[in-house]
Amino acid sequence: MSVAASRVEPEDLEKLKRHAYRIRRHALLMGEVQGQGYVGQALGVADVLAVAYFRHLRYRADDPEWEERDRFLLSIGHYAIALYAALIEAGIVAEDEIENYGSDHSILPMSGMATYTPGMEITGGSLGHGLGIGVGMALGLKRKARDSFVYNLLSDGELNEGSTWEAVASASHWKLNNLIAIVDVNDQQADDKSSTVLSYEPITDRWAAFGWEAWRVDGNDLEALVRAFDAAVGSQSDKPRVIICDTLMGRGVPLLETREKTHFIRVDENEWSLALAQLDDVYGIK
Repeated sequence: MSVAASRVEPEDLEKLKRHAYRIRRHALLMGEVQGQGYVGQALGVADVLAVAYFRHLRYRADDPEWEERDRFLLSIGHYAIALYAALIEAGIVAEDEIENYGSDHSILPMSGMATYTPGMEITGGSLGHGLGIGVGMALGLKRKARDSFVYNLLSDGELNEGSTWEAVASASHWKLNNLIAIVDVNDQQADDKSSTVLSYEPITDRWAAFGWEAWRVDGNDLEALVRAFDAAVGSQSDKPRVIICDTLMGRGVPLLETREKTHFIRVDENEWSLALAQLDDVYGIK
């Protein structure tokens, strides 16, 4: 589905750009604590998280369990570093927790677990279950007559899983127009390219065939993301919605963008300062 050419104010884009920069910076600083991690995914999906958390999600930073909140589900548990960075930027998690990332007794374990982290709605992984949980939450909210949205971030690799497509079919059947799926398409899995392991194209047509409203955008283009999110949230149809985001792992740090394999990154000790400097340079920050 094409994205309507709604007006996006320059000052709004500038604010989102600052949030995206800080999300990326938080992720790099957490990665430096352990010297490794799923930093590439965090850098790739930072723009998506910036638009979600700082344009559309309804939440209270001081009350993560607020009943009227929108729910953001991280189906991809190993992307936790990305969501932590967004939760820190949103003020839900304190910034000084960065130094404890991945350590014993930290509230920021390397794979996301709901019992540990404020604002983490589900324990993501094994992969393929997040959307099913989202269907249940969205259906429950409808039966409570709530107007909250459920957002579910999943990966192209999760489209390999049959449970994902059962959830896709169920959401359409129940007319869950309060459910917005976000698919991060970076074409990488642990063992090979996602498209090589199991082809998912034509991805937009497949979701539409299941009865979803579907948009596909450059997931590193803030303006395109804003238009897609605005269209999905503002739609008056009774269909669930999906925003398919093509992203580049390592985005914003040329050192990491150009690595052949960035699914799980190990960075030499002397490279972290270079990565941060490159990020500042990309954003024009002195």
